[in-house]
Amino acid sequence: MASSGENGRHQEVGHKSLLQSDALYQYILETSVYPREPEAMKELREITAKHPWNLMTTSADEGQFLNMLLKLINAKNTMEIGVFTGYSLLATAMALPDDGKILAMDINRENYEIGLPVIEKAGLAHKIEFREGPALPVLDQMIEDGKYHGSYDFIFVDADKDNYLNYHKRLIDLVKVGGLIGYDNTLWNGSVVAPPDAPLRKYVRYYRDFVLELNKALAADTRIEICQLPVGDGITLCRRIS
Repeated sequence: MASSGENGRHQEVGHKSLLQSDALYQYILETSVYPREPEAMKELREITAKHPWNLMTTSADEGQFLNMLLKLINAKNTMEIGVFTGYSLLATAMALPDDGKILAMDINRENYEIGLPVIEKAGLAHKIEFREGPALPVLDQMIEDGKYHGSYDFIFVDADKDNYLNYHKRLIDLVKVGGLIGYDNTLWNGSVVAPPDAPLRKYVRYYRDFVLELNKALAADTRIEICQLPVGDGITLCRRIS
């Protein structure tokens, strides 16, 4: 279990929660998340915690949420853009039936291979088709092929925030009517409500405008229903209705 550190700050990887009370978030983790976390996910979470870019990982509570969500919608054919070491990918693979499939894309195979032995040991690697490289050309080819339109039950995006809108323009054609797209980090460290002169880390400030633009566009998109949740760093679920 994670433990509270200096000044009561919780030790969850990347400090992903937006809850105002660290003690309350720690309570959620230790009461509802960690005791029910599958051993493979715990192992991968602990491996990822040692990575210098561990803040990029999906939080444990969000992994639990995604796993249950996929079961609730009976997802079978899914896509993930932005894999890192594969914590959310593992949560997805565990939720899918044995013949379920995940098209997983990331620009860095090296990070994916950190988590791959854990995924293989869990007997889930056969569900995953990993493609290294930028996702946009792959999506464009899929749309051009025509046979993938409306074929995905669920798509999870946790990648380059400056391309989120570019992804959305394509993914809306690939997810089925009634299917879901989940965009991660849509509250972006809470910076979406920070004043213009707020002291923000450079990368947070750089991507904030892209996140704000995405949130505005999703709210105005009549092809989807949306629900923005303060889980992890904020996740917006988009249900395609037309």
